[in-house]
Amino acid sequence: MVEAVLIDLFSIPANLQNNIQGLLRNALEAVEKCSCIHAPCVYVMCCQRQGSETKGEQEFLLPALKGFQGLKGRLDMVYAQTTAAALYTIKQRLDEKDLSIIKIILPTLRKDLMKVYIDHLFTAVYQFEFEDLQVVSDCKNLQISEPQHEGQTLPSQDVALIRREIQMYLESLPSLNGELTILRSSLIPDDIFLHGFTTRTGGISYIPTLSSCNLFSSSKRRDPQVVVKENLRRLANAAGFNPEAFHRVKVDHANAVCIMGKTEPDNYDGIVTNQKGVTLAAPGADCIPVLFADPVRKACGAAHSGWKGTLLGVSMATVNAMVSEYGCNMKDILVVLGPSVGPCCYKLPHESAKEFNKIDPKCVRLFDSASPYIDIRRATRILLERGGILPENIQDDSVTDQSQNITFCTACHPDKFYSHFRDGTNFGTQIGFISIKD
Repeated sequence: MVEAVLIDLFSIPANLQNNIQGLLRNALEAVEKCSCIHAPCVYVMCCQRQGSETKGEQEFLLPALKGFQGLKGRLDMVYAQTTAAALYTIKQRLDEKDLSIIKIILPTLRKDLMKVYIDHLFTAVYQFEFEDLQVVSDCKNLQISEPQHEGQTLPSQDVALIRREIQMYLESLPSLNGELTILRSSLIPDDIFLHGFTTRTGGISYIPTLSSCNLFSSSKRRDPQVVVKENLRRLANAAGFNPEAFHRVKVDHANAVCIMGKTEPDNYDGIVTNQKGVTLAAPGADCIPVLFADPVRKACGAAHSGWKGTLLGVSMATVNAMVSEYGCNMKDILVVLGPSVGPCCYKLPHESAKEFNKIDPKCVRLFDSASPYIDIRRATRILLERGGILPENIQDDSVTDQSQNITFCTACHPDKFYSHFRDGTNFGTQIGFISIKD
């Protein structure tokens, strides 16, 4: 069932301009007829010409809006100077109501163009279908059908222009929830390495569980890749790295490691390099983003260590890759554990807890319960020390001076960090990043 209708009047072809009020009225009549079955929200997208007042343009369409009492309170006129701005505004309003099945009524000539905007501004969470503005006439046209997946027919230069328009609009948006904040470790020498751990502030993601500096997009979330890319651009500007030389692990919750410059595995949770100016990153939204630095051999790495990856030894696998590829010495490698879910909050089923108990009983609290509390940080430290990393070269939440602590519990600090454990499936992601300075 259609949950929302979008009527696109943004760029009406010249031959239809004289009948714009009639076209809008016919479309609204079709929507209102359907209201007896389901009352969708209706958004009318209009172009606000530069220098013109929104009020004047609204008054021009007022005659077409009269008489639609059935749509009162559900009809929303959206004026903007670009299609990107109008669609992004409508997306925000859809997300506020958690709507995802949308009927778009638009001129035929706008259909392929609209699909490109949708591909960039929305994710697979949403379903769209299209109707011709000139032929919409009755209720049956507003019933949901299978999502359409037609091939893109726009010339590549037109697609590039749309991408640029979207990019410029997103760059113009203000940061949300405060300034962008980067946590840095005093253990990693800043004259050789650029590194940090992000928090959730200073980006443009507006959905509550993703707000505001979400750095991961997927088909299951409402944050599109273009928004994540803009958040990353802002982070790169603040931190001083090149976003075009940015490499994030491809999470598999295992222990494979990618060696920069060699064939990239399909999936990997660790990554290492000795190339200057290349930024490596590992995500975390409870899982541990782990950073590695060897100031002697000038090599670095990043790993994503969830409970599965911790048990599989992803951190030591990353260390071993640095040793074998770059000749690093275990005693020179520095390791920093970033913000992650703490033993105060994190639980696992008893069967999984047994594996952590085998590493060290202190990694498990309330072991005899159905869901014991787990300390994946302690387990990571123990495995690193057993592998040859010096205890003083590992920074985690056990630091003596808690003012130096950067391994905060993500679940305990909703104002600072994302947490899958706390927020559920539509959660945001922070990262740990590191590079060797030029």
